[in-house]
Amino acid sequence: MTDLARDEKPLGSPSSSPSPASRRGRTVRRTQLLALAGLVVLGALVTVSVANGDMPLPPADAVQGLFGIGDSATVLVVQEFRAPRMVAAIVAGAGLAVAGALLQRLFRNPLASPDVMGVTGGASFGAVAMLAAGASQALMPLAALGGGLLAAVLLGVFGWRAGVSVTRLVLVGLAVQAGLSAAVSFMVVRFPTELAGSALQWTTGSVYGRTWTEVWSAGGAMAVALLAAFVLQRRLAVLDLGDDSAGALGLRTHTARLQILVVAIVLASLAAALTGPVAFVALAVPHMVRFLAGPPTAGTLALSGLAGAVLLLASDLVAQYLLPVGGLPVGVVTATLGAPWLLVLMIRQSSSVNRSVR
Repeated sequence: MTDLARDEKPLGSPSSSPSPASRRGRTVRRTQLLALAGLVVLGALVTVSVANGDMPLPPADAVQGLFGIGDSATVLVVQEFRAPRMVAAIVAGAGLAVAGALLQRLFRNPLASPDVMGVTGGASFGAVAMLAAGASQALMPLAALGGGLLAAVLLGVFGWRAGVSVTRLVLVGLAVQAGLSAAVSFMVVRFPTELAGSALQWTTGSVYGRTWTEVWSAGGAMAVALLAAFVLQRRLAVLDLGDDSAGALGLRTHTARLQILVVAIVLASLAAALTGPVAFVALAVPHMVRFLAGPPTAGTLALSGLAGAVLLLASDLVAQYLLPVGGLPVGVVTATLGAPWLLVLMIRQSSSVNRSVR
């Protein structure tokens, strides 16, 4: 037998399969390339966002105005009227996507997301109640957080019995979302005329008219919550091994789950404080990232935040400039995309349950 024949190995032999280190390396490189592409797309969307409006500006002048360079009129238009809306979309999109990624991984279910489980509805309820009370805009994030925690308490009371049944949590979450939406609708109807328009726009999900006060108050808290999410990433990775293995490694599983759940609720509530109950972003972005980048890691969690920012900002631009009806809120665009996505996920989930029963 020749040396060449001796050196040949079957394609299916263990030596021909990639090692775990090689697979991890490819996943990291793929995540980095996707992050770079996402940053390029986000930069392009930011340029389009600050350059377009009632007074179109040359892209170069608009970008300079964003950094306070150029004539005073351009700087005023970009920094005071266009930049807050753009930053609000980026911050809210990142928060929603990371919250969705945490919940789906925590409950190991593709239907687990803040908008399906009632959290964003609760945040909207808190914000609208604060609006009805005539409170300062700076208190909106606190009110939205309180509403999101209220939804979480209701979800726990009615859905958390004899352990965690994800199907039960999702169904109860949908009921909580419907109940809180009904309460918001009642408040809108009872509002004075001058407040009804603002409240109704809030309930459909919009970044129109955002101010730097709202962006800084919600964005600062969002930055802290995002940092906490990445700190808890290692505990989430241990939970992926199963409760028995995680307990054997010294992790208090119930405490870790509660911490991750609270961080996800805070992220979703702060995002809702900026945009109202925007659907689809938290539900779909983690799926897209897993499909493109592979298994969940700290890198894919960051990529989810970037993808959420890109998706929400792009949806806002579509709502502003590409739809035949002007002035539509961004929530209309995301809900139009999210409804069929949720239907497909529920059908797939039902099919997988039926197969497991057989």
